[in-house]
Amino acid sequence: MENSSLDFEHLPEFSKIKPDRIRPAIESIISQNRRAVADLVQQQDFCWENLAMPLSLLEDRLSKAWSPVRHLNSVKSNDALRDAYTACLPLLSDYATELSQNRMLYQGYCSIADSDLFADLSVAQKKAIEDSIKHFRLGGVNLDGVQRERYQQLQKDLSELQSSFENNLLDATQSWEKNIASKNQLQGLPEYAIEMLRQLAKKKNLSGYRLTLDMPCYIAVITYADNRALRREIYEAYSTRASDQGVIDKKWNNAANMTEIVVKRQEKAQLLGFDTYAEYSLETKMAQSVDQVLEFLYDLAQRSRGAAICEVQERQTFANSLGFDGELEAWDAAYYSEKLKRHLYQISDSDLKPYFSDQLVINGLFEIAKILYKIEIKLADRLVDVWDSTVRFYQINDENGETIGQFYLDLYARENKRGGAWMDECVNRHRIDGKTQIPVAYLTCNLTPPIDDEPALFTHDEVITLFHEFGHGLHHMLTKIDVPDVAGINGVEWDAVELPSQFMENYCWQKDALDLFARHYQTGEKLPDGLFDKMTKAKNFESALQMLRQIEFALFDIKLHQQTDLSSESQLRKILDQVRDDIAVVKTPTNNRFQNGFAHIFAGGYAAGYYSYKWAEVLSADAFSAFEEEGIFNQETGQRFLQCILEIGGSRPAMESFRCFRGREPKINALLQHSGITAYD
Repeated sequence: MENSSLDFEHLPEFSKIKPDRIRPAIESIISQNRRAVADLVQQQDFCWENLAMPLSLLEDRLSKAWSPVRHLNSVKSNDALRDAYTACLPLLSDYATELSQNRMLYQGYCSIADSDLFADLSVAQKKAIEDSIKHFRLGGVNLDGVQRERYQQLQKDLSELQSSFENNLLDATQSWEKNIASKNQLQGLPEYAIEMLRQLAKKKNLSGYRLTLDMPCYIAVITYADNRALRREIYEAYSTRASDQGVIDKKWNNAANMTEIVVKRQEKAQLLGFDTYAEYSLETKMAQSVDQVLEFLYDLAQRSRGAAICEVQERQTFANSLGFDGELEAWDAAYYSEKLKRHLYQISDSDLKPYFSDQLVINGLFEIAKILYKIEIKLADRLVDVWDSTVRFYQINDENGETIGQFYLDLYARENKRGGAWMDECVNRHRIDGKTQIPVAYLTCNLTPPIDDEPALFTHDEVITLFHEFGHGLHHMLTKIDVPDVAGINGVEWDAVELPSQFMENYCWQKDALDLFARHYQTGEKLPDGLFDKMTKAKNFESALQMLRQIEFALFDIKLHQQTDLSSESQLRKILDQVRDDIAVVKTPTNNRFQNGFAHIFAGGYAAGYYSYKWAEVLSADAFSAFEEEGIFNQETGQRFLQCILEIGGSRPAMESFRCFRGREPKINALLQHSGITAYD
């Protein structure tokens, strides 16, 4: 029977979150939790019911209070909210470190693992206990005296430094804009992009056109603007954000933050007995060693390099044929790549955008999920409090009509919103007082917003981004695990967590899938076969260059976190320069400061783990090859993926889940084939 009376009491009331109330509320919950933990450890005989379960309830309460604050700080930032958020970071860091270093808690978990009762626990409960014991050890539970105090200080410092890095990047990005009076200066830009820039100006009560560093604007200018000086100006503004270079205020320079973050991470790792932070990081990943990661990345680079060199030469030759004189610079690459792609395949983003209107894309995405996983997704935002009028709220029902998940969808780029795209947890699945607390997700993108009364029209890359984040969301929301530490994405090795998200991207390239949503927003016409053929032929255009770019980032990350004596930003830059010397096939401008905006590793969870994107791509390509063999909408295959990967969450090792679905361990061939570079194997 369909669940017609949903309980929304577990959802945040965003409009009632006031900055001056945040710290007192968090302090109160932490204080209550501390007293409860002190009572828990006084017990004599520990078991799941009297230790792990009550502790998870305490964590659930704190998480549900902090999650909306953290989220608001990312999507609707202002000074008062940021100050309140920053003030809470040391409180949360201290509390988390106290828990991880609480020896009585640790001994309690160890006693459960060593007891006869352990055999009677569920697979998920056993995994949660084992993971917790590992996290205690990685959290410094065995440290004493000065080392213990130093670890606590390092954790607090890192929390604040990472937040400072992210704030600097947002402020630097938001601070740059350029007003253009004449449309003539925007020649080459598609009409949709010009209208977007006009609307950006209109929002500030300006005439003409306004350029910003938000991704839809930046991509449009760097890709299409005939004005080379304008391309260079926006490239240099974007690539020097939060640094000592360029025109943006130097007060947001992230150089010191980056150096301190790496130094303090290394000190933390050494306190815990690891030679490097990279070794520490791999303790919670599928990869067995740093050498294994390096071997994987260099192998991919070697397989890709030959094709990448050909791609660069082809682009240069084509630019020369159009009258370009000299070597292409960084601000020319996207522009001439787009022209070359159009020349080779007679296709561009402008041709495809009319077929990717926001609501049709969303409806098609939901239909694909319905076919594969037998779920129904319905709009329910009239019932909930949201932080922006463009945000939508949905519920997921299973085939019996029971609600099993909910999510917020925040699609469009806007002022005071962190760049990029991500999925974050709002509420975790949990079994509380005999009832299931359903999981809730935030799905956040920075896609092209609607213009005037027209629907938003997405590029194909933006459609892929949406599908990617939705895959993360499904991993979080379709879990059937009631133990929050290993439900959904929790407990999943970091280098496997991208599997469900990258898996979903494949459906953006399948005609049967596109026919569900790729329709002209004015005529309703399906994406024509001819246009689809051009799109698929262009799919792997410059794919080797893209592969090398990701490998460059991953190698920089892992090598940076192998350093034992880093002391300056210049040393950090030399590591990146050396990686580029080793594998890059195009030169990078000397004033480029990509690293100062590399939030994935300096502010996010990918430190010494950025390689995860490529490793998970191996998993996802191999997983999708099963659908290519058995039918992309084969329900038996879809149910197997659901049951082996999505529902099981982190309740078992990721390799076991992959073997459950594929019947074997992953092979790299599918990734190379999907990338079109098998000829260079």
